[in-house]
Amino acid sequence: MAQVDGALQGQTVSRSSTALDRLRREVWEANLGIFRAGLVTMHSGNASGIDRAQGLVVIKPSGMDYDKMRPGDMVVTDLQGRIVEGRWKPSVDLPHHLYLYRHRPEIGGVIHTHSNYATSFALLGRSIPACLTAIADEFGCEIPCAPYVDNSGDNIGKAILDHMGKSPAVLLAHHGAFAFGQTPRAALKTAVMLEDVARTCHLALLIGDPKALPQEEVKKWHDRYHTTYGQPGGQSGVKKARARR
Repeated sequence: MAQVDGALQGQTVSRSSTALDRLRREVWEANLGIFRAGLVTMHSGNASGIDRAQGLVVIKPSGMDYDKMRPGDMVVTDLQGRIVEGRWKPSVDLPHHLYLYRHRPEIGGVIHTHSNYATSFALLGRSIPACLTAIADEFGCEIPCAPYVDNSGDNIGKAILDHMGKSPAVLLAHHGAFAFGQTPRAALKTAVMLEDVARTCHLALLIGDPKALPQEEVKKWHDRYHTTYGQPGGQSGVKKARARR
């Protein structure tokens, strides 16, 4: 009986290790994604992901250039920030990621950037209104801006949580932006979309005063995007199947 138990335990460890390896690679790809999309420079910003079954978080190492990183360089911690695997120090933003993972169980990936156009709104302490159909599609509401807080303890995590509402992204006054998703890849998409719509709104503000869409129009576009857009079997197909339940 003991031999059977040992064999089963070995299978569990193997499956868990495989899942963690997949997450480590996905987090590495998300970090490369924000670098290649021009959302970060040098080694600023970071991406992370969580394995909720194991209670483990994978995040970029602190101060490491994106083009020099490999999947094995990602740092694995528990939800209290204790290092479980990895030879490098984790990102200094780890506490903010952990706070969000502990308080929003639907979040599976978090990305932090200082992308130029989104951060220009953060610098002014301005939310980005839902004035574009693209904002309605991806965000379903305005992109809120949380007031300035310092980086001590859980201050940033609490500020994000207090202001995010239903938005998958939050601006931080005088700082930058956080984006979220069910996976690190989904969070990457949100971060890229955030910078894209922020750029459009920034340009519009140079020549006029863009107005928010009526709330019923925002809902109409958001519902369509998350139910009928895309192909079956893809990311949007997953949303489509979930919406039909």
